Amino acid sequence: MVFLTSIKPALWIAQRFSFARKRFRIINVISAISLTGIIVGVCTLLVVMSVLNGFQKLARDLFVTIDSPAQIIPFDGRSITVPATLLRAIRAIEGVSSAEPYAEGEAIIVTGDKSELVVLKGLGDTAHQRLIFQSRAKHPLFTRESIAVGEILAYRTNLYRSRQVKLFSPELISLGLESLSQPYLMPALGIPQTTVSSLFSLQKLFDDHYILTSDHFAQKVLLLGTDEYSGIDIRVKEGYSSVWISSQVQNLLLESRLNKKCRVRSLEEKYSNIFAVMQLEKWASFSILMLIVLVAVLSLTGALAMTAIDKQRELFYLRCLGMERLQCMAIFIAQGGATGVVGAFAGTILAWSICRLQELYGFVKLPSKSAFIIDAYPVDMQTGDYFAVCITAILLSLIVSLYPARKAALIASHRSSDLKTN
Repeated sequence: MVFLTSIKPALWIAQRFSFARKRFRIINVISAISLTGIIVGVCTLLVVMSVLNGFQKLARDLFVTIDSPAQIIPFDGRSITVPATLLRAIRAIEGVSSAEPYAEGEAIIVTGDKSELVVLKGLGDTAHQRLIFQSRAKHPLFTRESIAVGEILAYRTNLYRSRQVKLFSPELISLGLESLSQPYLMPALGIPQTTVSSLFSLQKLFDDHYILTSDHFAQKVLLLGTDEYSGIDIRVKEGYSSVWISSQVQNLLLESRLNKKCRVRSLEEKYSNIFAVMQLEKWASFSILMLIVLVAVLSLTGALAMTAIDKQRELFYLRCLGMERLQCMAIFIAQGGATGVVGAFAGTILAWSICRLQELYGFVKLPSKSAFIIDAYPVDMQTGDYFAVCITAILLSLIVSLYPARKAALIASHRSSDLKTN
């Protein structure tokens, strides 16, 4: 209680100790170095984290060209029946821009003497039109009975436009084995043949493994019924959180009693390996670069300790005036905390300014334009990162202030004891 009531006078005295003239100029230098180190450390850390966020956002934007931020998928099996009422209910949720069923699964493509396991995704007309707009294609990527192939996959399997290929699901092999004992399954064993309409280049994962086609043809290849789909792609309007939309859709499934048949899956969950590595890289960078701030705040310990030695006479006078030991400690804790607050605030402003200029003008270019789809380093400033860095820097400043604060209180107590003895 004494410590809390002494914060205001402690701040005033700490200000006097910080800005009043000192006999030892080295204290000013060490304090300035500590403050500069905190500013540079906080700024560097926030800029690096913003750049890593920018690359993560870029990857996410590339993924949502074909996938969506949230999907409804079946709990068991590989397909669900999508009633029109469910689609209308999802589209009615505030913040949902579209809800389109899709058919997706593994398939085997056969081209001459080559065959390869690929991912086949069937899109509806609305999703197809959106993809045409996003990829800036001049013509439709595929027709009702044709396919579009990723460029890397096409190069590897020697595919080109207008080439005839065969495409079938691995389930067709299992069905063929069953037909040996059940002849009535023989009519379903036809292998669909199709034509390559176009090649696309969207993202390495898609370009290397994906084949796009209409939902009708994908259902035929994947052996799905007319009303059966692999899931529902749910897209979010700008300004709305995909996490919030996912929770609203999950509540809708609970109300409609479909929660036992299907569930909501986020984009981060679908590509958990990729996004987990990005998050690990981000917080590993946070831990490493926080060492810069830690070194700066540790030098603050020396500055505060020297200030305590320099101000031992003033501390003695304050003790004679009735200041308690905890109040003496509060002076130096307030001084260290104030240094942390000023350094964190200045570093945050500087980092925000640098990131904002990079976002607007792209001053820092990527080393090789041909290797990336963008010219400059991307940035994404997230409020949570700024708060985390600022609070950590301030807490470290307060923690390292405890030792010199305790030493200052002991110095004042010893001086008072010596005077009583004499």
